[in-house]
Amino acid sequence: MRAAVRYGVRSLRWRPVLLLTFWSLVQAAPTALSGFAVARALDQGFLVDRPGRGLAWLGSYLAASCVGAIGARQLYRGLGGLVEPVRDDLVGRVVEGALRHAVAGRPDEGALARLTRQVEIVRDTYAGLLIVLLGFLATVGGIVLGIWSIAPVLILVMLPPFVLGLGAFLATLGLASSRFRASVLADERLAGVTGLVLGGTRDIVACGAEQRAGAIVAGPIAAQASAERAIAYVSALRTLCFAIGGWGPLIALLAFGSTLMKHGVTPGEILGGMTYILIGLQSTLRTLITAVGHSALRYAVTLGRLLEASTAMPTRDTPNAPVASGYSLVLRGVTFRYGPQAEPVLRDLDLVVNPGEHLAIVGPSGIGKSTLANLLCGSLRPDAGWVLLGRVPAADLAPTQLASIRTLIPQEAYVFTGTVWDNLTYLRPTAAIGQVRGAVVAIGAGQLIRRLGGVAAELDPRALSAGERQLIALVRAYLSEARLVVLDEATCHLDPSAERRAEEAFAQRDGTLIVIAHRISSAIRAERVLVLDGSTVVDGSHPSVLKRSPLYAELVAYWHASPVTDRPSPSRRRGVVTVGVSVARVRHG
Repeated sequence: MRAAVRYGVRSLRWRPVLLLTFWSLVQAAPTALSGFAVARALDQGFLVDRPGRGLAWLGSYLAASCVGAIGARQLYRGLGGLVEPVRDDLVGRVVEGALRHAVAGRPDEGALARLTRQVEIVRDTYAGLLIVLLGFLATVGGIVLGIWSIAPVLILVMLPPFVLGLGAFLATLGLASSRFRASVLADERLAGVTGLVLGGTRDIVACGAEQRAGAIVAGPIAAQASAERAIAYVSALRTLCFAIGGWGPLIALLAFGSTLMKHGVTPGEILGGMTYILIGLQSTLRTLITAVGHSALRYAVTLGRLLEASTAMPTRDTPNAPVASGYSLVLRGVTFRYGPQAEPVLRDLDLVVNPGEHLAIVGPSGIGKSTLANLLCGSLRPDAGWVLLGRVPAADLAPTQLASIRTLIPQEAYVFTGTVWDNLTYLRPTAAIGQVRGAVVAIGAGQLIRRLGGVAAELDPRALSAGERQLIALVRAYLSEARLVVLDEATCHLDPSAERRAEEAFAQRDGTLIVIAHRISSAIRAERVLVLDGSTVVDGSHPSVLKRSPLYAELVAYWHASPVTDRPSPSRRRGVVTVGVSVARVRHG
């Protein structure tokens, strides 16, 4: 709760707060005047046969009510300037935390619930609390001032029960906070489980597993129901606190009424005190108990959960993260599936890629090529087995070290608003102009850079075609210091000749090149070819794989029959790739 309070205070912008405080005082003016106006209307008007003066005092209360309405309107108008920046900050924190966990291979299943529900809870409750707290302070201050102005002795009668009820309520907040936190955690667990079950509804129905699915969600549902019942018990305590603080002053005033009148307190002053109780103290205490007892707990617990989740760092970012030695790749018994109930995309895969090799991965769409690329780069963590990059698990490497070792260019290349230079040197900010020019020439992006106005020109990503974005991303990857480059169909929007020039440039570059092939010509240019067809894994040189893989032979035959003018030139041979799965599932050549 303390962290939530500190965050709320730090988020305040004091100029809007002062303005809201002023309008809160204006809004509280009718309540502050109510008891005083009733006392004067009775003592100086109706009880002395001067109804005109009595009506005038009541009219002053009506005028104050009009002024209070103006204050309320201005109060809500200025609230957005304080609340919306808080919401924007929390959205950024949730998204950043979810991305960190996803990059570390630990998807955050509760992120969706935090983004779509909990952020909005904090936004709404934060706004409500600001209104209630400012209104409570302004109203109670106005009431105390009003009571003092009509009969100071009434303060000694009315305020002690009010303070006692308020203190009892504040004492229950610790218990209420722990129970509400349990409710929030139960909500996250329920959201994660139900999302998993609903996502597999078709498979559940097809397999007749409705009872099993119901059993999976039954536990989280029961836990959330129990947490909600515990919150209801605390609500009963709040009702008792209101009875003490709201009705206690009225009972005390009635009990001591005759004594007060013997000591000079007039009937009008007693009625004015009752007016302050019924219109002011009861109303403001009820609002405070409702807001703080419910909204403040929702705010504190939900915000605490958001801050906790957004600041939690994956373990691989710790100072004790392992350090890679080189950029060799070794896969041993790797199995990966998207979800615990899903079929494996890859099963028992073994793969060795030594430094300096050129490997092409071929297979039909959806067979797992991009999944394999992300596993090789440490973006995904295998469910079983090991993916070693530089002799340590790739998914355990710190992001900064991963970025220095490998570069992954996906099919949809990322280009950012800024200068061409900033986009090209994003992975190597210290690059010299000569190095940038060399990369541009090697990839064949010179004509594009000239059309854009040179490296100093401002770049609008929306004005670029998909192929132009790929060229910029390829130059960026070529220029980086990473020795392992993975092109996941990163040239699919280029024509065959441009694709060949880019791939040959990377093949001549110092380091390892892995290409997820979009055209069969990419595989023919590679030193080794790995074919994924869902049932077997075939690896080897192009001629050997052509003989042993019917799928690969079919793809090559189709390519030769197509009117393709591009033909690959021989690339230099720099080593041997050893690829396999289990003995029963691979054909070695």
